[in-house]
Amino acid sequence: MDINIKDKVFLVAASSKGLGYGIARELALNGAMVSIGSRDTENVEQAAQTLRQETNTPIYASTMDVTDAASISRWVGETAKAFERIDGLVVNAGGPPPGTFDDFGDTEWQTGFNLTLMSAVRMIREVLPYMRTAGGGSILTITSLSVKEPITSLLLSNVFRAGVVSLVKSLATQLAEEKIRVNNLIPGRIDTDRVKALDKNTAEKQGSKVETIRQQNQSSVPLQRYGTIEEFGKAGAFLLSDAASYITGTSLVVDGGLLKSVI
Repeated sequence: MDINIKDKVFLVAASSKGLGYGIARELALNGAMVSIGSRDTENVEQAAQTLRQETNTPIYASTMDVTDAASISRWVGETAKAFERIDGLVVNAGGPPPGTFDDFGDTEWQTGFNLTLMSAVRMIREVLPYMRTAGGGSILTITSLSVKEPITSLLLSNVFRAGVVSLVKSLATQLAEEKIRVNNLIPGRIDTDRVKALDKNTAEKQGSKVETIRQQNQSSVPLQRYGTIEEFGKAGAFLLSDAASYITGTSLVVDGGLLKSVI
C-alpha cells in the first residue's frame, strides 16, 4: 500500500533512537523529508547520517530540548526554512522517572509536567501556523499504555500522559475543519532503551535478574515477545499519512495484545 507521503515534510521529536527513530526511519523509507531532533548533538547527527545513507532522503538534524520552549521554536523554524513547509509532527519525549506518590515532591511534579504535557503543547503550537498555510497536516503524539491502564510504578506518566490524550482529543475536534488530524500512538513493551531501563529498575527493586523480568513481561504478551521499533514505526507512519485520512482523535495501541481493556 502506498501511504502517499513522498516529498512531504515531518518533524519527529526525540528521534535519535527508540520509538521516534523508528517512525522517522519509516517516513524516510517512504520518501518523506524528515527533521529529527534530540538533546544529544552527537547522537542526532549520527542518526541523521544513518538515515540518509539507508533511505537516500533529505534528513535535517537539530539539537533540540523538548523541555525548552525556545529550543522547540528554533527547531520548527529551522525545519520550515530548510524544507519550506511542514506537513506533520511527531510529539515525543523521554518518560518521567518511575516512582509512586511518596517518591515525588513539587520539583519532580513540575519537571514531569514540563517534560510530558507542556512539550506537547509547545510543539503543536509552533507547527500549527505552517500546517494552516499548507492547508492541512497530521499530528501524532507518542503516549503510553498508562493512559489506558495506570501503571503503579509510573505515577507521573499516568497523570501527564492522560493530559496529552485529552489535549489530542480536544484538538482533533477543533482542528478538523482545517484538515489537520491529531492522533495518539500507544506503545506496549517495545524493545527500546526506555523499556530496558524499566526492566532493570523492576529487577533491582525485586532483587531479581533483568533477564527474568524480561521473560516474565514477554510471557504476559499474547504474541510472547516485545515489539520492535520497526513495527512501531510502520504504525506511526500510517497514522501520519493520507492512508489514515479519515482517522483523527483516536488512540492506536501497538502492544502485541497486551492491553486487556476492551475500549
